Formats: sequence, structure tokens, C-alpha cells
Amino acid sequence: MTVQLVTLIAYLVVLVGIGVAGFRRSKLTEEDYYLAGRSQGLAATALTIMATMFSAAAILGLPGAAYKDGVAFLFFALNLPLTGCVVYVLGSKIRKLGAERGYVTPADLVADHYGGSHFVRLMVALCGFLFVVPYIVMQIKGGGYLAKTVFATDGNAEDIFDTGAMLMTAVTVGYVLLGGMRSVAWSDVIQGTLMILGIFVTCVATVSAMGGISGYLEKVSALPAEALSVPGVSNSYPPFKLMTLALFAGAASLVQPGQWIRFYAARSRATLRRSALVFSVVLPLALMASMLVGLGGRALYPPEIADGEFVAHAAIGSNDRVVLQLMEDHIPELLGGFGVVVLSLITVGVVAATMSTADSNLHALAAVITRDVYDRFVRPQASERERAWVGRAVIVVVALLALWLVRHGNADPDFKPVKMIADLMFVAMAFSAQLLPATVDVLWLKRGSAAGAAWGMAAGLATVFCFTPFVAWDGGRDISRNLDVGFVGMVINVAVFVAVTRLRPAPGRGPAPPPAPPSSRQPPQG
Repeated sequence: MTVQLVTLIAYLVVLVGIGVAGFRRSKLTEEDYYLAGRSQGLAATALTIMATMFSAAAILGLPGAAYKDGVAFLFFALNLPLTGCVVYVLGSKIRKLGAERGYVTPADLVADHYGGSHFVRLMVALCGFLFVVPYIVMQIKGGGYLAKTVFATDGNAEDIFDTGAMLMTAVTVGYVLLGGMRSVAWSDVIQGTLMILGIFVTCVATVSAMGGISGYLEKVSALPAEALSVPGVSNSYPPFKLMTLALFAGAASLVQPGQWIRFYAARSRATLRRSALVFSVVLPLALMASMLVGLGGRALYPPEIADGEFVAHAAIGSNDRVVLQLMEDHIPELLGGFGVVVLSLITVGVVAATMSTADSNLHALAAVITRDVYDRFVRPQASERERAWVGRAVIVVVALLALWLVRHGNADPDFKPVKMIADLMFVAMAFSAQLLPATVDVLWLKRGSAAGAAWGMAAGLATVFCFTPFVAWDGGRDISRNLDVGFVGMVINVAVFVAVTRLRPAPGRGPAPPPAPPSSRQPPQG
């Protein structure tokens, strides 16, 4: 524990140093604070996109899902090469328009296309807000949970949780406030590297503990049949749900504000396209490694089904802890004395996964609230310097609110807001997905109207909202069991978008006038 604590403290000091370095290089302008002067190179662009997407949920939750349900969730990895294609095609067009016209947020681009519509701007901002807020809360909660798992002893677990949550919040807010996008991207380079190396090392240690590749395959092939087939042990992943999830979830995660801002920040189109290629190779391999860890954990620590409920092995406690348990048990076994140091670095990598998502979302939310709400509806006459400071204030206020919710929720498990937000995390990407139809129209089709885009997003968001804990709708469980919720919302979104556009077409895009009646005169005979 001493080595892990020293490593963690050293890591946090490095992050503060990155914040100071970013501050010394920054200018007090929105373009510099939110986009690092649109000058991000290949390494920073590729790793910050991956770190923002590959959060603590990926390192802890995805192996936990494989541990619980078996290979069914492995098909989720199919969405990542498709997501890389989205970065390559959609991201490069967004970056080009952003550089030409000075856009900072998604709403800047989308609302401008639809004539500066305030309704469209608010709907785009709402899509981003509903994605970002649950993730900020969950990452802070994850920081406390990790601290409690790694450093707690009997009797002090809750104090360690609070300390971990507060320390993670303070350091993250600190370097985001100081250096903005520049510090966030530099820290994501470190965090992304630690995350990816950590999951690969854990995968190698797991396979080694099972007797190498042949032993691993032998033990995994002996798992129960339902763990080796679709729809999985809990019947949660039928084929059509997996297909819609693979098609739309990854794309939805790339139209959320944090990723959109990263497209704007890339130095050039070539930089962004090369980043997409790196993403398409590295991240699927990392996700595949995390799935192999989850399956290996199921073979090494078999769960039970008690009274029809899934019960993780006693050594693990919960399925989300399978990675941590494998790390603790088998990395020192694989690497000997040096394994303790590697284990401490990988533990920091898990913390990094939490922080890399929290910093990106805090930074993006500040841009959305400042540019799309404060600047347009509160103080349109505000100077750029004032807006930059308002953005910093938003970061502090939102972080403190999220920390309060997490701490209060940890003390009271029945505290409704945190309980609901925890469930809401699973539909956050479904909210973000409702921006996809308008984005496709803006970048390629150019056929929709402002009213159609805005009411389509509103209908899609309302549809997704019906699947959240805020709405007690029994039919929602049946639908979400067979279909990705974001896909369902987009079907409604597109239908409303098309219908309203036909009723209220954009200026100059109305239906063609009817053809003139044929002349009664016969054409001259030649």
C-alpha cells in the first residue's frame, strides 16, 4: 500500500505541474482555453480522444460485464472500428468548418447552419448537458470507490471514500482551471497511456495465471454454455440489441461536446485522420484485452446464481472488482518484486481512467453553458475575457455540486438523485445520440429546417427520457431489453425531423412549384 500511495501522490503532483505548465502557455481567450489554439498534434489528439472515451467504466465496467454475462458483451467491441471511421469522416468535416468559422461548441456549428436558431442551439446544448452531467458524477464517485478499494482498512472505508472523491475533484478542477484544453490534453496523453498499458499488462498476467494461451482457452471453453453464447447469462444482449448498440453507441459517444471540441482542436485534417487510424487499431485491442480479463476472471473466480440472482465470487465481492482482484493476485506473481511497482502504476492507471473522463466533461460543460447559454441569453454583450472566467466558475460550481451529490449519496444509499443518476449513466449515450440526425443533415444532406431539427431532437430526448428511472414505465424494460435505447430515440427523432421539415421547410428549400400546364397549341410541325 505504501508504494501505491507514493505513486498516486507523485502522479497527482505531475498533474498539478501540467496544469501550471498549461497556464504559463495559455492566453485568456476562449479559443485558447477551450481549443488550445486549434494546435493539437497527433499524439495529443489521438490519446485525448481515446482517454475521453475509455473511462473507468471501460476498465472496470466492461470486464465486469464479461465476468457476469460471458462473451455476449464481447460483440460491443465491434462498434470501435466503426467509431474510428466516424472520427475519420465526421470529425474531419467538423474540424474544417470549425477552423473556417471560429466554432467552439457543437451548437455553434449546428445552430449557425439553421440560421442561428435559438431553439436549435438550446436543443443541441441540452443533448450535451444530458450526456455530460451523469458522467461527471459517476467519475467522481468512481474516484472515491477506487480509493476505498485500494487504500481502505477496517473501520475507515467511508472516510477513505470521501478523501478519494475530494482529492480527485480538487486535482482535476485545479489543472482544468489552470490550463484549459492544453492541460486536459497533456494529462490525457499520460492517462491514456497508463490506461492502455494497464489493461494489457493485466490481460497478460491473467493469461499467464491460467497456464498460458492453451490453458486460458481450455479453462474458458469449460465455462457454462450460456456464458459462451448470445444473449448471455442474464439474457441481456439479444442479437438485434447488440447490433443496434454496436452501430449507434460509439457514434453517439463522438457527438458529445467533449469529443466535438477535440475535433475542433486538432491542428489539421491530416492530424485528425491519423488519430482516427490510431484509435481504430489501439482502442479495439484494449477493449478486447479487457474482455479477455473478464472471461478469465469468471474462470478463476466462478460466480454463483442464488435465488435467481447473480452473486460474484466471495474473493471479488462484486463483478466490477474483477480487474482489481486479478491485478492484486497475479501481476506480482508474474513480475516478482518489480510487480509491486507495476501494480501501483496500473492502479494509478485506473484512477487516470476516472480523471480523464471527468476533466474532459467538466471542460466541455463549461464551454456549452458559457457559449450556448450565458453568451446568448444572459449577457450577449459579455467580453471574451468575461466569458472565459464564467467558464472557469462553471467548472468549480458543477464539480462542487457533483461532489456533494456523491458524498451525500454515499452516506445515504436511498438518496434519490444519485441513485437515479447512476442508472441514468446507461442512457447518457442515448441522449447524446439524438444529435446525430441533425449532424448528418448539417454536414451532408442539407435538407432539413431549423424547426425540424429542433423538434426532432426534442422528440428523441423525450423518448429516451421514458427509459430513465424518472419515468416508471413498465414497457420501457421490454423495449430496452431488445433494442438500444438511443436507436429507439433516433427513430422517433428522424420521423419528427422529416415530418416537421415538410410542414415548415427551410427558406428556399420548400417543395418545387407544380409544373406549368401543357400549352394547348401544338408544336409546329417540321
